[in-house]
Amino acid sequence: MTTTTAQPSTRATAQPTARATRFLPAIVGVAFIALVAMLPLLNITVPVILPAPTYMPGSLALISLCMVFAALALSYNMLLGTAGMLSFGHALAFGGGAYLLGVILDRFEVPLVPATLLALVGGLAVALLAGSIANRVGGIPFAMVTLAFAEAGSVLVRRNSGITGGEEGLSLATEQVPDMLVSVANTRNLYWLILAMLVVVYLVALWVDRSRLGHLARAARENDQRVRVLGLHPYTAKLAIFVIASLLAGASGMAYLLLQSGTVPHAVSADLTITVLVMVVLGGVGYRWGAVVGGVVYTLLDQRLTVLAGADAIQGLPAVLRIPLSEPLFLLGTMFVLVVMFLPGGIAGTVDKVWSRRQGRVRKSGGLEALDGLDGPAGPAGPAGPAGPAGPAGPAGPADPADPVEPTDPAGADRGVQT
Repeated sequence: MTTTTAQPSTRATAQPTARATRFLPAIVGVAFIALVAMLPLLNITVPVILPAPTYMPGSLALISLCMVFAALALSYNMLLGTAGMLSFGHALAFGGGAYLLGVILDRFEVPLVPATLLALVGGLAVALLAGSIANRVGGIPFAMVTLAFAEAGSVLVRRNSGITGGEEGLSLATEQVPDMLVSVANTRNLYWLILAMLVVVYLVALWVDRSRLGHLARAARENDQRVRVLGLHPYTAKLAIFVIASLLAGASGMAYLLLQSGTVPHAVSADLTITVLVMVVLGGVGYRWGAVVGGVVYTLLDQRLTVLAGADAIQGLPAVLRIPLSEPLFLLGTMFVLVVMFLPGGIAGTVDKVWSRRQGRVRKSGGLEALDGLDGPAGPAGPAGPAGPAGPAGPAGPADPADPVEPTDPAGADRGVQT
């Protein structure tokens, strides 16, 4: 009697706690975005990380660059983390967005907003063409096909110097850009624009992950053949994910063009795709906020280690230490190896594992189980498990409880195999 009476109060206490925990990430995210939005109005100094106080144009430009690559890493995480597609040509969408917007502004003298829409349409056409061909295969062949598209785009950019500027790159036609987004004095406005772009990219990634499209893409990543047996179309889901990720990467490339007042052929190269892959792995594959953290951390290290390499403290060290510490790529590579060895889940994966252990829960994949409803409360450890009163053995089971109980429900056995 005492146990039965205590259950309602326990559940009543647990419900508000679970509800508060459910909305905690959203509350933290909104508060963090508000803080980042106020940085241009605050005088905060972060030694070593930022070159000046947060309200100065140099610091705002660096943080804006971090947000651009965070958005690019988010789009790549949709390919690799959600759909399991290892692409070596994602830079084609990023650089394509930058070059398309730059060429439209320069050649057709179209204002910024219509030019952005035209560039998105052009990026959509390229993504449909590349995705429809690349998604005919999977795994390493898919990576090779996307690499071929990226190399073709890089050749077109470098050879057509009359349109793209060739090796020198393409400068931004500032005549078609509003004055509030031009010059160093207006870096603050560009900062807020890029922050809004990052929030939109994150919300789109969140919607895709929680939609049926995201569940289908994750299911195809786990078992493509089983998805086909269920009568679904994994090719369509993967193509949709590919196109959406490419459009988001193209939007990031346009923000990069405005921030840097131009673009260079490196924005289309496969080297940039490898860099974005490192960002996603560093932050944690499959975690949206991990992609953001990975993009920000890698960009900060890439930009600031170059400055620190020339510091007097580094130059005064013995040659055995001075030479490797003077090479930012060496330090970044060492950090990447250490993360892969000791933090295989990346920053976000490690944090999630520690949090899960503290909460005593297991992270659900949301892939195949979310499609056919096998992740319900009656799972293997649920209240109706094999040891329950209505288990496979039934109330009229064997008289000897020590004897093993064979499953008598073929459908239940099939569900167990599927799970």
